[in-house]
Amino acid sequence: MITYAEVEFILYECHSLKDKRSVLKRIQNRLKKQLNVAIAEIDYQDLWQRSKFAIVTVTTTVELGEQVMQQACKVFDSFTEIERTITNVEIR
Repeated sequence: MITYAEVEFILYECHSLKDKRSVLKRIQNRLKKQLNVAIAEIDYQDLWQRSKFAIVTVTTTVELGEQVMQQACKVFDSFTEIERTITNVEIR
């Protein structure tokens, strides 16, 4: 099963693209290390207080894919400098 999620969030404490990149790199590294998912910023690259990530994982069951995405959302929520706004998950 392929589980795909798009996650939008706001970065309140960033005041430049450099600040944004720093926060996004920490998020990406933690997700890759803890959950072994593929992750990339797919929108709002030119805005320094907004971002959108795509996360993909391949699992053997639907339940496992949902679990991984729930854990990914918990990782996003653990960062105090961002607020997750919209999350869309698809399972194929």
